[in-house]
Amino acid sequence: MSTAPRLCAITPDNLDAALAVRVRPDQEHLVAPVVKSLAEAYVHGDVAWPRLILDGDRPVGFLMAFFDIDWKADGSRSDIRSGLWRLNIADGEQGRGYGRFAVEAVAAEIRRRGGDRLYVTWDADPNGPEGFYLGLGVRRTGETSGDQLVGELDLRQA
Repeated sequence: MSTAPRLCAITPDNLDAALAVRVRPDQEHLVAPVVKSLAEAYVHGDVAWPRLILDGDRPVGFLMAFFDIDWKADGSRSDIRSGLWRLNIADGEQGRGYGRFAVEAVAAEIRRRGGDRLYVTWDADPNGPEGFYLGLGVRRTGETSGDQLVGELDLRQA
Protein backbone atom coordinates (compact mmCIF):
# COMPACT_ATOMS: atom_id res chain seq x y z
CA MET A 1 0.00 0.00 0.00
CA SER A 2 1.38 3.36 -0.93
CA THR A 3 -1.13 5.34 1.16
CA ALA A 4 -3.84 4.42 3.61
CA PRO A 5 -6.64 2.74 1.70
CA ARG A 6 -10.12 4.16 1.91
CA LEU A 7 -13.65 3.33 0.87
CA CYS A 8 -15.66 5.47 -1.47
CA ALA A 9 -19.34 5.28 -2.43
CA ILE A 10 -20.01 4.39 -6.05
CA THR A 11 -20.92 7.54 -7.98
CA PRO A 12 -21.30 8.50 -11.64
CA ASP A 13 -17.74 9.88 -11.44
CA ASN A 14 -16.14 6.57 -10.36
CA LEU A 15 -18.53 4.01 -11.87
CA ASP A 16 -16.16 3.13 -14.72
CA ALA A 17 -13.28 2.70 -12.28
CA ALA A 18 -15.40 0.35 -10.17
CA LEU A 19 -16.46 -1.65 -13.22
CA ALA A 20 -12.81 -1.99 -14.26
CA VAL A 21 -11.88 -3.87 -11.05
CA ARG A 22 -11.11 -7.45 -12.10
CA VAL A 23 -9.83 -10.31 -9.99
CA ARG A 24 -7.18 -12.69 -11.32
CA PRO A 25 -8.44 -14.83 -14.23
CA ASP A 26 -8.16 -18.01 -12.12
CA GLN A 27 -10.49 -16.43 -9.53
CA GLU A 28 -13.25 -15.25 -11.86
CA HIS A 29 -15.36 -18.34 -11.15
CA LEU A 30 -15.18 -17.67 -7.39
CA VAL A 31 -16.70 -14.18 -7.17
CA ALA A 32 -19.25 -12.29 -9.24
CA PRO A 33 -17.94 -9.38 -11.30
CA VAL A 34 -18.51 -5.86 -10.02
CA VAL A 35 -21.20 -5.21 -12.63
CA LYS A 36 -23.36 -8.00 -11.17
CA SER A 37 -22.79 -6.73 -7.64
CA LEU A 38 -23.87 -3.23 -8.64
CA ALA A 39 -27.00 -4.61 -10.30
CA GLU A 40 -27.79 -6.51 -7.10
CA ALA A 41 -27.11 -3.38 -5.06
CA TYR A 42 -29.62 -1.54 -7.20
CA VAL A 43 -32.40 -4.06 -6.61
CA HIS A 44 -31.46 -4.64 -2.95
CA GLY A 45 -30.75 -0.99 -2.15
CA ASP A 46 -32.26 -1.23 1.31
CA VAL A 47 -29.57 -3.69 2.49
CA ALA A 48 -26.64 -3.43 0.03
CA TRP A 49 -23.58 -1.23 0.69
CA PRO A 50 -21.27 -1.19 -2.37
CA ARG A 51 -17.92 0.58 -2.04
CA LEU A 52 -14.85 1.13 -4.18
CA ILE A 53 -11.54 0.52 -2.40
CA LEU A 54 -8.98 3.18 -3.24
CA ASP A 55 -5.30 3.57 -2.49
CA GLY A 56 -4.87 7.28 -3.02
CA ASP A 57 -6.87 7.78 -6.21
CA ARG A 58 -6.04 4.31 -7.55
CA PRO A 59 -8.88 1.74 -7.52
CA VAL A 60 -7.58 -1.50 -5.96
CA GLY A 61 -10.79 -3.34 -5.15
CA PHE A 62 -14.50 -3.41 -4.59
CA LEU A 63 -16.61 -4.64 -1.71
CA MET A 64 -20.29 -4.94 -1.06
CA ALA A 65 -21.64 -5.40 2.43
CA PHE A 66 -25.16 -6.26 3.51
CA PHE A 67 -26.92 -4.99 6.61
CA ASP A 68 -29.80 -6.42 8.58
CA ILE A 69 -31.07 -9.10 6.24
CA ASP A 70 -33.36 -11.88 7.41
CA TRP A 71 -31.06 -14.84 6.79
CA LYS A 72 -33.86 -17.37 7.35
CA ALA A 73 -36.39 -15.75 5.03
CA ASP A 74 -37.83 -19.21 4.28
CA GLY A 75 -40.42 -18.85 7.03
CA SER A 76 -38.43 -20.53 9.80
CA ARG A 77 -37.32 -18.32 12.68
CA SER A 78 -36.00 -14.85 11.93
CA ASP A 79 -32.22 -14.46 11.99
CA ILE A 80 -31.07 -10.91 11.21
CA ARG A 81 -27.48 -10.74 9.93
CA SER A 82 -24.99 -8.31 8.44
CA GLY A 83 -21.74 -9.01 6.66
CA LEU A 84 -19.55 -9.05 3.61
CA TRP A 85 -21.45 -9.96 0.45
CA ARG A 86 -18.68 -9.51 -2.13
CA LEU A 87 -14.97 -8.81 -2.11
CA ASN A 88 -13.06 -8.26 -5.33
CA ILE A 89 -9.41 -7.29 -4.96
CA ALA A 90 -7.94 -6.38 -8.33
CA ASP A 91 -5.49 -8.61 -10.15
CA GLY A 92 -2.02 -7.37 -9.21
CA GLU A 93 -3.23 -5.80 -5.95
CA GLN A 94 -3.70 -8.94 -3.86
CA GLY A 95 -1.40 -9.64 -0.93
CA ARG A 96 -0.99 -5.95 -0.11
CA GLY A 97 -3.45 -5.70 2.78
CA TYR A 98 -6.46 -4.41 0.85
CA GLY A 99 -8.59 -7.48 1.61
CA ARG A 100 -7.86 -7.20 5.32
CA PHE A 101 -8.66 -3.49 5.15
CA ALA A 102 -11.98 -4.28 3.45
CA VAL A 103 -13.04 -6.82 6.07
CA GLU A 104 -12.02 -4.47 8.89
CA ALA A 105 -13.95 -1.59 7.26
CA VAL A 106 -17.11 -3.70 7.00
CA ALA A 107 -16.64 -4.85 10.60
CA ALA A 108 -16.34 -1.22 11.72
CA GLU A 109 -19.53 -0.30 9.84
CA ILE A 110 -21.41 -3.23 11.39
CA ARG A 111 -20.25 -2.14 14.84
CA ARG A 112 -21.25 1.46 14.09
CA ARG A 113 -24.75 0.18 13.26
CA GLY A 114 -24.91 -1.74 16.54
CA GLY A 115 -24.02 -5.23 15.28
CA ASP A 116 -21.59 -7.66 16.87
CA ARG A 117 -21.10 -10.31 14.15
CA LEU A 118 -19.89 -10.23 10.57
CA TYR A 119 -21.00 -13.01 8.23
CA VAL A 120 -19.33 -13.96 4.97
CA THR A 121 -19.72 -16.76 2.44
CA TRP A 122 -17.13 -18.29 0.15
CA ASP A 123 -16.72 -21.00 -2.42
CA ALA A 124 -15.13 -24.21 -1.09
CA ASP A 125 -12.79 -24.31 -4.10
CA PRO A 126 -9.17 -25.14 -3.13
CA ASN A 127 -8.09 -21.85 -4.74
CA GLY A 128 -10.81 -19.91 -2.93
CA PRO A 129 -10.48 -17.38 -0.12
CA GLU A 130 -11.12 -19.71 2.84
CA GLY A 131 -7.56 -19.44 4.17
CA PHE A 132 -7.75 -15.66 3.94
CA TYR A 133 -10.98 -15.49 5.95
CA LEU A 134 -9.92 -18.07 8.52
CA GLY A 135 -6.66 -16.16 8.96
CA LEU A 136 -8.69 -13.09 9.94
CA GLY A 137 -10.47 -15.00 12.68
CA VAL A 138 -13.59 -16.00 10.76
CA ARG A 139 -14.98 -19.34 11.91
CA ARG A 140 -17.10 -21.68 9.82
CA THR A 141 -20.69 -21.88 11.09
CA GLY A 142 -21.39 -25.29 9.56
CA GLU A 143 -24.05 -23.70 7.36
CA THR A 144 -24.13 -23.29 3.63
CA SER A 145 -25.77 -20.62 1.52
CA GLY A 146 -26.44 -22.11 -1.87
CA ASP A 147 -23.19 -23.89 -2.64
CA GLN A 148 -21.04 -21.62 -0.47
CA LEU A 149 -19.72 -22.07 3.04
CA VAL A 150 -20.83 -19.59 5.70
CA GLY A 151 -18.41 -18.02 8.15
CA GLU A 152 -18.84 -15.71 11.11
CA LEU A 153 -16.52 -13.22 12.76
CA ASP A 154 -17.43 -12.37 16.34
CA LEU A 155 -16.81 -8.63 16.51
CA ARG A 156 -16.88 -8.66 20.31
CA GLN A 157 -13.66 -10.72 20.14
CA ALA A 158 -12.03 -9.09 17.11
